[in-house]
Amino acid sequence: MKRSDYLTILTVILVLLPFYFFKPLFDFYRLFNNEHAYIASFIKFAILATFGESIGLRIRTGKYWEKGFGLIPRAIVWGFLGVFIKMAFVIFGEGAPYMLKTLGVSFPVSVPGDILRQNDFFWLKLLSAFSVSTTLNLFFAPVFMTFHKITDLHISSKGGTLTGFFTPISFRKHFMELDWSTMWNFVFKKTIPLFWIPAQTMNFMLPEEYRILFAAFLSIVLGILLSVASLYTAKK
Repeated sequence: MKRSDYLTILTVILVLLPFYFFKPLFDFYRLFNNEHAYIASFIKFAILATFGESIGLRIRTGKYWEKGFGLIPRAIVWGFLGVFIKMAFVIFGEGAPYMLKTLGVSFPVSVPGDILRQNDFFWLKLLSAFSVSTTLNLFFAPVFMTFHKITDLHISSKGGTLTGFFTPISFRKHFMELDWSTMWNFVFKKTIPLFWIPAQTMNFMLPEEYRILFAAFLSIVLGILLSVASLYTAKK
């Protein structure tokens, strides 16, 4: 491990420890998260998902940052993606359990989505969480991952600069530049069924207030997976 790795680990510990030892700080987080869910989602993903990309860069190059990486543009993209992820959680979190009801599954509550808000573990809750995760990852995730990759290409093509980031995105050009072999064979075909569906099933078993935070932490894993995908492409 390098000196930068130890500094990174120390920084993460120093940031997280106050939330554990100072209850008023944690209570403020919970209140802010409940009253300003979309703003909170923007902040969580802007910080944690961008950190995940920095870890991915460390895996590929040995550095957490390099010229042209575009740290701020990536944070902006992730922030807005976090807002859309929160929207998707609401849509699929309510819609998927209702879909089960239309298929004949009997729910003990009037609103099927409420089953995911109950604290106890039971099989109907697990089935509902699995249905949310499956539909979310089949219908939303591929579009989300493709759009995110296009923004990555846009940021790189503009040298990671903030002014370049705010220029129009050449969607057609970057869409054609995507490595569809890796996107399909690794990102879609392997990470979605083997990682994302099980991980998001676990996520929707958690209390609602922790789901976006858990998803943001999972985005750190996404940064690592995308780095593995890049290494996989480079070896071909």
